[in-house]
Amino acid sequence: MTITATEQGDAPLVDRVELTAHPLQRIGAYALAALAEVDSVAVVSGGRLESVAALMTDHAVAAATGPDSKAPEGFWLKCSLSFFPNSPMNHPSNGKKAPSVVADAVRRWRGRPSSARDPLAPCVLCGRPGVGFYGKLDVALAESDAYRNNTPRGHQGMALCWPCLCCFYALPYGSQLSGGPGMALHSWDEDFLAWTVAEQVDRNRREILVGRGVPRQPPSREVLALRALREYRDELNAGVELLVYSNNNRGQVLDVHVMDQPLAEWLRRTSQAPAARAGYSALLRAHKTADRPGVVALARNAFRDPGRIVATASGWLSRQACAGRLPAGTSELVTLCMSYVDEVMGMDQENLAEIRATADRVGQLLGEGTAGQFNKFYAAFRKSALLRGWLRRQAADWALHGPQATGMGASVPGPSLVSTRAYELLFDPGLDSQAWFHRELFLFAVLEKLHQLDWRPQDADQAAKELAEDEEDAMEDEDLVEGRETR
Repeated sequence: MTITATEQGDAPLVDRVELTAHPLQRIGAYALAALAEVDSVAVVSGGRLESVAALMTDHAVAAATGPDSKAPEGFWLKCSLSFFPNSPMNHPSNGKKAPSVVADAVRRWRGRPSSARDPLAPCVLCGRPGVGFYGKLDVALAESDAYRNNTPRGHQGMALCWPCLCCFYALPYGSQLSGGPGMALHSWDEDFLAWTVAEQVDRNRREILVGRGVPRQPPSREVLALRALREYRDELNAGVELLVYSNNNRGQVLDVHVMDQPLAEWLRRTSQAPAARAGYSALLRAHKTADRPGVVALARNAFRDPGRIVATASGWLSRQACAGRLPAGTSELVTLCMSYVDEVMGMDQENLAEIRATADRVGQLLGEGTAGQFNKFYAAFRKSALLRGWLRRQAADWALHGPQATGMGASVPGPSLVSTRAYELLFDPGLDSQAWFHRELFLFAVLEKLHQLDWRPQDADQAAKELAEDEEDAMEDEDLVEGRETR
């Protein structure tokens, strides 16, 4: 409901849409531009703004006076419960009213307030004259789920100007509709935001016109966001935020998952560049599970736990190596993940070179052994304390029997298996240490060396059988632990 204040006369309003610092308002602003079929938000003003507002009102009226939300044609009405609950378009009593009565109520709700009834307050988002005070009925969310966005007694809500209010009315058009919480992508890269919102507006308008709802099992929100990154053709100059939100009375929520610019640009580029496609395909295979394609886990890791991208890839390659079979695409996958280390993590090149040199020697050592010996190495790798013990034993043996270098016509001791610097990088106990990630890189580099050596152990079949048994025992142990925790 709009709450108005004392009349102010005929003071003119500024009718141009402007971008503010509010992510949801910004998405709505670009949705208005897409609905108006213009390239710039700034030109959505005057008669063009009124035309778009009338179009959105017509959609709301059609949904409110059409079939109920259980019918496919009522999908837009169902979605309105997550954006504009308690509004005239979805009021519980609408079924008992004539369509014309419902239509008139919707048009009054969405109509522009008279300039003679503007409140004595500026818009909280842009500072221009407000046209009313608004709360949960009109604005999806103000800041977070902690701000309930209600207007209790004595509180008039927040003042909004007409263009900013229209941005919130346009917000659903720029969001992925699910019938439940909406999903939208936001970025401070204006070109990307304009493009991705325009694409979403086109999809939603087709769904609204033909009455098509979402599929029974729609892609996950993270997958939809990753798909948008993959389809964007220009360089990203800012990070990407995945906003999952609902204004529904039964569960208001706003979850924000942030992807920094280096990772967003890495995912966009590597999924498109021909030179990286083989590695990207292997990365998807590494994330694949028995019941889900790899893109699901990759997208989830990208938004929620980026460090697991490399860890998942190294774990997959290690399981293949335990079975004595490094798959095709190993070299491309290692190259891709090393580019992640360089471009996303920004790792010091000297530290990376030290880890790779150590991994090269360990790979040389394992390359002369069996698949069973690699299994023991990988079993130790899973716990840092066991890996330290394994490296200490192998370093001592290397010092006694390792290869020697030739210099000035005489044999001299070769480099140690693990240098002091490499040991510090792998096992630094500091609170801000990246040792866990360095160990993943170390494992990757070892696998790369084995692939370069064309490692083909004779006991591969037996090692594969032992690996399967070990994994089955590990799963049983996890089930027992979960059972004890449940009890």
